[in-house]
Amino acid sequence: MSDLHARAEDAGLSIAWQDAKGRDQQVSDEALGAILDRLDTAVGEETFVSADLGDAILLPAGWRAGNARLIVEDGETCAVVLTGHADRVSLPAPTSWGYHRLEQDDRFVTVAVAPLRCPAPPAGRHWGSAVQIPSLREGGGAYGDFASLAGAAGALARAGASALAISPVHALFPADASRFSPYAPSSRLFRNVWLAPAGEPVPDQPELIDWTSAAPDRMRDLRAVFDQLAETDRHAFVLWRDRQGEVLEHQALFDALQGYFHARTGAQGWRDWPADYRDFAGPAVQAFADEHRDAIAFHAFAQWHADRALHDAAMAARDGGMGIGLIADLAIGVAGDGADAWSRPDELLTGLSIGAPPDPLGPDGQNWGITALSPFALRRQGFAPFIATLRAVFAHAGGVRIDHALGLCRLWVIPEGAAADQGAYLAMPFEDMLRILKIEAHRANQGRGAIVIGEDLGTVPPGFRDRMAEAGMLGMRVLPFERNADGGFIPPEEWDAEAISMTATHDIATVAGWWRGRDLEWRARIAGKPVSGEDAASRDSEREALWAVIGDAAALPDDPAAVVGAAIAAVAATPCPLAIVPIEDLLALEEQPNLPGTTDEHPNWRRRLPDRLEPLLADADVANRIATLNAR
Repeated sequence: MSDLHARAEDAGLSIAWQDAKGRDQQVSDEALGAILDRLDTAVGEETFVSADLGDAILLPAGWRAGNARLIVEDGETCAVVLTGHADRVSLPAPTSWGYHRLEQDDRFVTVAVAPLRCPAPPAGRHWGSAVQIPSLREGGGAYGDFASLAGAAGALARAGASALAISPVHALFPADASRFSPYAPSSRLFRNVWLAPAGEPVPDQPELIDWTSAAPDRMRDLRAVFDQLAETDRHAFVLWRDRQGEVLEHQALFDALQGYFHARTGAQGWRDWPADYRDFAGPAVQAFADEHRDAIAFHAFAQWHADRALHDAAMAARDGGMGIGLIADLAIGVAGDGADAWSRPDELLTGLSIGAPPDPLGPDGQNWGITALSPFALRRQGFAPFIATLRAVFAHAGGVRIDHALGLCRLWVIPEGAAADQGAYLAMPFEDMLRILKIEAHRANQGRGAIVIGEDLGTVPPGFRDRMAEAGMLGMRVLPFERNADGGFIPPEEWDAEAISMTATHDIATVAGWWRGRDLEWRARIAGKPVSGEDAASRDSEREALWAVIGDAAALPDDPAAVVGAAIAAVAATPCPLAIVPIEDLLALEEQPNLPGTTDEHPNWRRRLPDRLEPLLADADVANRIATLNAR
C-alpha cells in the first residue's frame, strides 16, 4: 500500500467503491490527494464515547481499571468500578439513557447512552400529506408562511391526517432573494425568516412566486413589526434572545453583514465580502457589530418571530388531532458561504463540497454545492455541533425526515472546483451519530418523542437499511422506485414494513405528471429537443407495468386522475405504518415542486397551489381519495 493510500485509509476515505450497478470503481490518486489536502484530521484526546442501553462501554486508551465517578444527566453521582486489562477498560452498563460524565483522577469523558430504538409511530396505520410551505394560499400572502402552515395543518387534521411533512425551514440568506432553495441553507440552527408571517394579505396571488419582490417585501414588513413591537412582546423577545446566547448573536451578525454588503456590492455570501470581514473574530467585524446594533437586534427578532410562528403551526397540528404532527426536514448540509461556514468553519468540511458519485440518473455525478459537518470536528468537539443541529430541527416537530440519511454513514466529498466524479466516500462516525439521534428523538416533542425517517434512496451501502431498521429509523419506499430485480413494480402488500410509503417526493414527478410524461417533456424542453422515441416507449412500458400492479382493469386509463386514485390506494395498502401523499398527488396535480439538476430552467420552489386547502379538500374527487386513506 502506498503512503497516499495509507493516509487515505487512516482518514476514512474509501479508495475503492461500488457504483449503483454493483461495479467496482477506483478513486484516482489525484482526487485522494486533493481531498486529503483539505481535511483537518486532528481529533485530540477522545472525550466522547457512546453505547446502547444495557451494553458495557469500552473507554478510550489511557483509562485504568479501578474506581471512578459517573455523574448521570440528572446530576446524581454514582461510584463505579472500571474493569479490564492494561489501558483498555470498560464501564459497566449504565441503567439510564442520556449524556453522562465519567471522571477518574483528572480525566473525564462524556458517555452517551442511547435507547435501543427511535420512538415508534402511534399504534395502527396512519396517513399524512407533504406540503411546500410557500405554495400554500392560507392567509392570502404573496406566498405561504408559518401562519399558512397552521391553517393547512388544521384543514388536513380535520380530513383525518396524522402527519404533515414539510421541507427544511433552515435559515437562508434574508437579503438575497435568489437563494430560496430550502436545501442549501445558510445555517441549520435557525429558521427561514421569510416564512415568518407579517404584512397584509395580497388579493391577487400569482401562480408562481416572484421571490425577487416577495422576499424583500417580507423583510420590510418584518422590520415594521419589529419597530411597532408591543412592550410585552419586546420583553418576551429579549428573554428569548438572552437564552439563545452567542449562537444567535453570530447568526444575526452574519445576516446584518450580508444585508449590508449585498445592498452595496451584490455579495452573495461571506466570500464576496471585503477581506477584513471574512474573519469572524477580526476587528472589522467587531467594529461593525458595535455600529449596527439595531440591525443585529432586528435579525435576532426575525428569528424569534419565525420560531414562535413555527411553534404555533405545530400546536395547530397537535390541537387538530394529528397523532404525529409536523414532520420536519433536516438538510444534509449548509452553504459554504453562509453563516455556519463563516462563524464556525472548524466544524465543517472546509474546502470540500458534498454530492453523489456517478449513477444511471447522473452519469457525471452530482455536486450539491454545499458542505457538511466534519467527522474529525465532531470527535474534537464531543459531537456538540451535531447535537445542536438535531435539537434545532426536532424543536416543534413530531417527526424528522433526514435528507440523504446515508450521510450518517458516509459522504461523497469533492474538492471545491473539481468535477463531481473526482470525489471519494468519507466515513462518518455512524454508530455515535445514530445513538445521539436516538437520544434526541426520545427527548423531542416535549418529551413525547418524535419519529425518525431516513431518506435511504439512491446508492445504499450494504447493510445500511438493516441497521436503520434495528434502530427504529423508518426508511422511505416511493412508488416509482419500488421495483424488483427485473424492473417490474413490487405489489404494495410486499413493501417493507420498516418504512413509510409514498406516492412521490418533491424531487420527482407527481403521479399525474408521471403518467402524462410531464417530466419527460420538461427534460426535453430544457435540452431543446422533443421527447425521444426511446423515452416515450420506455414510459409506455412502465405505465403498463405499474397499472398491472395497482390497477383494477385491463385497459390503461386515459384520465391520470384514475391512476392517482389507484396509486393512493396502493400506498395505503402497504404494511407501512405511515403513508405520506404529497399534496400535489392528493389534488392530482401534474407539475412537481422541484426538478433536480435545474435552477432557472424550471420554476423550482415557486409553484402555488390552486386554492386554499379547505375548499380543495372538499372537492368530490379529492374527498374520495381521502376516504380511501382513512378507510385503509
